[in-house]
Amino acid sequence: MSATLLTGIARTSEPQRMLRRFLLLDAVVTGVNGLVYAVAPGTVARLTGVDDGVLLGLGVFLLVFTMGVGALGAQRNPSGFSVKLLIEANALWAALSLLSPLLWFDPTLAGSVWIVLQALVVGGFAALQWAALGVRSNAVRA
Repeated sequence: MSATLLTGIARTSEPQRMLRRFLLLDAVVTGVNGLVYAVAPGTVARLTGVDDGVLLGLGVFLLVFTMGVGALGAQRNPSGFSVKLLIEANALWAALSLLSPLLWFDPTLAGSVWIVLQALVVGGFAALQWAALGVRSNAVRA
């Protein structure tokens, strides 16, 4: 994701809108990832070295998770508690992803690169959402 894209998404005079945009972007990226895992687990397994059954399960999970993230982002005023839960879930996913080659998987080189990249993206969403939540909280206090 480019800095220009993120700057464009964050540019708004309404802190609430910035938070919602980051939530919806998270839903889109997560949904695409989940769809690929669910529709083509065999192909992804051959590329990454991760078992196709695991990928199918992750894909279905991510599609369900996407619906929750999308619903949260669609709310006019997302609950701070719900956003914090999402941030924690994203941070946990990123951490477990980085640990997964040590604990569960024996990925290919491409799989290792993919695991790190997707962990960075998910961790990045957690950081962006945390920052946007803080901006929103500061705007409410002002």
